[in-house]
Order: sequence, then C-alpha cells, then structure tokens
Amino acid sequence: MRVAIRADAASHIGIGHVMRCLTLASALKLKGAEVCFICRPFLGHLGERIVIEGHLLHMLPPATQAIKSAPDLAETPPHSTWLGESWETDLTQTQAMLGERRFDWLVVDHYSLDARWEGAMRKNSNKVMVIDDLADRMHDCDLLLDQTFGRKKEVYESRVTEDCDLLAGSSYALLRPEFAELREFSLNRREKFKIEHLIVSMGGLDEQNITSQVLEALRHSPLPSNCCITVVVGNKVPWLDKVSKQAEKMTWPTEVREGVSNMAQLMANSDLAIGAAGGTSWERCCLGLPTLMVILANNQQDIGFALAQEQAVILLHNLADIKNAIGLLCANKKKLSSMSHASRKITDGSGVETVLNSLIS
Repeated sequence: MRVAIRADAASHIGIGHVMRCLTLASALKLKGAEVCFICRPFLGHLGERIVIEGHLLHMLPPATQAIKSAPDLAETPPHSTWLGESWETDLTQTQAMLGERRFDWLVVDHYSLDARWEGAMRKNSNKVMVIDDLADRMHDCDLLLDQTFGRKKEVYESRVTEDCDLLAGSSYALLRPEFAELREFSLNRREKFKIEHLIVSMGGLDEQNITSQVLEALRHSPLPSNCCITVVVGNKVPWLDKVSKQAEKMTWPTEVREGVSNMAQLMANSDLAIGAAGGTSWERCCLGLPTLMVILANNQQDIGFALAQEQAVILLHNLADIKNAIGLLCANKKKLSSMSHASRKITDGSGVETVLNSLIS
C-alpha cells in the first residue's frame, strides 16, 4: 500500500496534526505500507522527526503569504490563510512534487483545505481520507475521521458525499501503541489517589510560553511538600532557559524535559496533569490521568467543554485558578478518583487499529 499524507506543523498551527498522522503512518508502516508526508517548511515543522521515524518527506516551497486570523472571502474555510498559500497554489505545488506517482490513499489533515483541493488530488490517489475536528467546510473524501469526544456523524452528513464512511468520536482517537500498553498499569496505580507527581505539558510548541505562567501560578499553590514536578516542552523551544531557571527556584523538585520520547510512561507515572485541550487530551484520558485543562486556541474549545461536562477534567478559565483547583483536589481525594474514572471511559487507546482496518479494507 502506498499512502501520502498532507499535513503541517507550525507555530500558528501546532504540532497535533502531524503527530496524529505520524501515529497512523507508523501503524501503516508495520503493515508494510510505504508512507510519504507532504509538508510546508513553516517555523516549527516536524520534518526531522518524520524522517527519523522512517517515512519519506516532500517539502513544499516556503510560504509566501502572511498568516492571518481569518480569510478575506466568506466562502473560503475559516482557517484558509494558515496554508501560507492559496489552495490552488498548494495544489499545483503538491501535484508537481508528486509527478506521475499514484497512491492507494491520500490522507489530508489540514484546516485550510477542503473539497476543492481534495477532489483535484484524486488524480494522484485512488482514495482520500480526511482527518478533521471542526466540521466547518465541505469535503470530497471516501473516509472521514473526527476523534473529538461526543462528536456525532450527523454533523458531517451534509458536508460529505453519501458514500463516505464516517468515523466519529474519541473511541477512534489516534494514539501511539504505548498508551494502550501502559493503560492497565496506569489505571491500577491510581487505586490510592494522591498528588505526589505533577506533570505540566502545554503542547509541543507553546508559542506563548504558557508553561512559564503555569509555573508561576504553581508557586502559590498548596501542592503537598513531597510532590515533584515534571515539565515537558517541545524540541528547541526558544524559552527553554527561562523555564529551566524557573524550575530551579520552585519549592518542589522540578525537572524540565525537552522533546521526550516516553510521554506515555511520564503520564502513567503522574498523579495529576496540567495541560492544553489539544491532542494530548486523549492520551491523558486513555491513562485515566486527572487533568487541570487550559484552552489555548479556539479549535480546542469543543474538547475542553465536552471533557469538563463529563467531569473528566477541571477546566481552568484563567491560570490563577490553579491555586484553588489544587487546593480542592488536595482536600477532596474523591474528586481525583471521579476524574480518573470519568476520563478513562473516553478512550481506551485502540482507535488507531480501528482506523487502520478501515483503510486496509
């Protein structure tokens, strides 16, 4: 099987699109598929990681258009300017790069692209799969995945063709296999609910350095004296020195880890997390890890509100709320327990196998 993936990572996009596609790509590779990624070299792209994980990489030319918050035309996708080019230019460049090569599947994970781009790319691919979580535009695809908790197929029925297969809901979340492997260990160690290990992870790029603000808020919190803190940041973040100096001044032993490859183990060993409402939400849920959640972007609102409604997380409306939230959990360990049991029901980590079977069949 030959599979092409069109996805970008960047400071204005985040790394979640490429990361979940990497999970799918690695699963496909284990089945003998050849996978290539098509990306634009934005600041924060993950090209090096894609190659390290054994996949082909085609880099498009650098973007020439400014990234704006909204498009000029009402009929274009709300995030169309995130592409750095018009969809027509991106299409022309992508097809020129691929030449006469044809693929069994083209996977598209990009808020800026819609049915026009996807339909035109059918000359290069037998089938098209779309990964989305906004449901805000039309798609021309054979398979659509939206791994948002509580998402119903009906929201896409008017946006795809009748013969499109729809996979909707967090049971299809694309998690790396180590999360499913560590699920039982993680859930079992939560029988005695305590807060002795806190993990802070605000996303791979954390463009606004929310991590520093979280550490500052934690300085005034009632964490137990025997607690330790692990701070996880992405590779080559420009504010690493600042966070490291903050860590040295914390009341509790605080370690800063950059570009980790054992995130599942770190989460499984933690008692509480402070994190963004992005793709790592499903990782924490799989492991039953209670979380104080921060919404960092508009496209994270559905995830944050849905998980808060299920009482799987405590949603922080501002970082000053960290003090009271930790005070609540320290005083009421049953709340930790209820959050863990609510979150573990969201996903069990087997979604990638289900999606893989849909592609292969």
